[in-house]
Parts: sequence; C-alpha cells; structure tokens
Amino acid sequence: MQSPLPVRDGVNATRLRLPEGGPWDTAMDYMMHRWGHIDPQGIEDRFDAGEIVGEGGIPLSRHTRLEDHTFIWYYRTLPPETRLPVEINILHQDGHLLVVDKPHFLPTTPGGTYIQESALVRLRNQLELPDLIPMHRLDRMTAGVLLFSTNPQTRGKYQVLFEKRQVQKEYECVSAAEPAPGYPAVEFPVVVRNRMTKSRSYLLAEVIDGEPNAETRIERLETFDGGPAAGADGAGQRLARYRLEPHTGKTHQLRVHMASLGLGIVNDAFYPDLLDKAPDNYAKPLQLLARGIRFVDPVYGRPVEYRSSLELSEAAPVRP
Repeated sequence: MQSPLPVRDGVNATRLRLPEGGPWDTAMDYMMHRWGHIDPQGIEDRFDAGEIVGEGGIPLSRHTRLEDHTFIWYYRTLPPETRLPVEINILHQDGHLLVVDKPHFLPTTPGGTYIQESALVRLRNQLELPDLIPMHRLDRMTAGVLLFSTNPQTRGKYQVLFEKRQVQKEYECVSAAEPAPGYPAVEFPVVVRNRMTKSRSYLLAEVIDGEPNAETRIERLETFDGGPAAGADGAGQRLARYRLEPHTGKTHQLRVHMASLGLGIVNDAFYPDLLDKAPDNYAKPLQLLARGIRFVDPVYGRPVEYRSSLELSEAAPVRP
C-alpha cells in the first residue's frame, strides 16, 4: 500500500494499522494508548497540525473515530544519530539503477538505532532521490556491491530477476586456512546444503532438519600468513581467502555455512560462537565482502556485471 505522505529527510512515513474495535473511541485515543507514555503532547500537536493522515491523505483530527480508517500514516520523531565513520562509493548510476559499494558497519535500510545512518537514507538525501529502493540487502557487517532501483516505472523488471534467481552473486571472505579442531578436512571446491531458519526474536540463524533450502558453493582461492591481529595470542595464523557463490539468499547464510565447516569468518561475532555485545570496532570489520553481481539487464537487454572496489583488510597483502 503506497503512502499518501512523501518521503521526508530520506525516511518513509510510518504506517499504523488501527484495530477494528476496542476501548478507544478515536484514532488519537489508540495512539495515546500505544505511545502516550512517551510523548503525549507531541501526539496531540501532530493531530492539530494535520500531520497524521488516513487513506487518501485525509488529515485526522483529535476526534476522528477509530472505525473511520484502517491505516494511518505519520512521520516519526527521529532521535539524533552520530554519523558512522564510513563512506559509500558509487560504482554506477543511470536512469534505472544505482550501484554502490556499501561499507562495513552501515545497514542497508533503516532499523533499530540506525535511521539516518543507513545506506538507503544517506543516498536518498545525498542524491535527492526519494524514490530510491534497494533491490536486495547486505547485512550491516557485510560490505560490497549493493543495487538500488532509481525508477519506479522499471523497478518491477529488476525485482523479477531477484525473485526468479536470475542474479548471480559472488562474495569473498577471509577465514582460517584449515578447519578448527574437531571438524573434518574439506576438499575444495565444496557445496554446502542444509535447511536454515531465522526467527525475528533470535539473533542467530539455525540449521535444522529437513529438506535443504540454502546452498553455497565455496572455493579456496589462496592461503597466506595472517598478521598479528589474526591470532588470539598475537602470533597470527594461516589464513585463506575464499570465493563464495550463494545459490539461495537466507539470512546469515554465508556465515553459517563457513562456520559449519569449522572455518568461521574472521571477526565474526555471531558464528560459530555468539560473543558478548560490544561497541563496533572499526579496525576489525567482518571479513566478508560482496565482490560482484551479474545479470542480464532487463531494460537494456545486455549482460552486466558490477564489481566491488573494496578489499578485505585481512586478505593477503599485495605482492610487489
């Protein structure tokens, strides 16, 4: 359902579904029930200013009956945010697509404590493109190639490509060169298949019994000696760079599949072990990068490929 309110400061208006009935006479009564303990005066002021609207953009008043509207829209009061010390690099832009290198630590879309500090909102404001919409997502801790639609008229053509899995993605990661103790040796390339599930109420994705719904091809590209940061005792360890080709797109799929081989990705705070929550350490990003993406462009009718210009900080040093 399209919002009757335009994007403001790069952020979409919030949609709220009103209940069909209850102990509330008006839409404002219900909003007071939900959020009156936080900012009751602010809610009243928004109704008085006509900033809360229903279907068709009709402004609601303090006395609008609850049953008059099913959905209402309004702009949230955004908390102040400290700008993250990372930048977005634009790789390609035309009348239909925007392709960027998303840095580590920046979420793709607004959520939780990150609203203005998301790739979507930053780019909407920077490029004055309020209709910008991501075609897929990268985890906050994953860097690399990220596609956005800039044109609502052609957006569906690109969405179909992702829905039909006609987009090939390539990732790189840095992990240990050999599996952790207790895990069997791996002969590369290897394809990992299993069934994964992810609950909204739990941080981690889990592997469960059942028909596989997640598949990744993993290839070891090179091995090298890691720097002091690579080993817990400061002595370093033997590391490797891997190419990951996911054939499905489950949440945390690549991190779970690498950990399942005893090859947890360097600086992963979730897999194989969930570490205590700590402030972001910008010197130790997750060593996972969306290296490239390719598909047949549905507007221009030709194959295209976009490659990240970023490098993983723990990857093998460039040789002279």
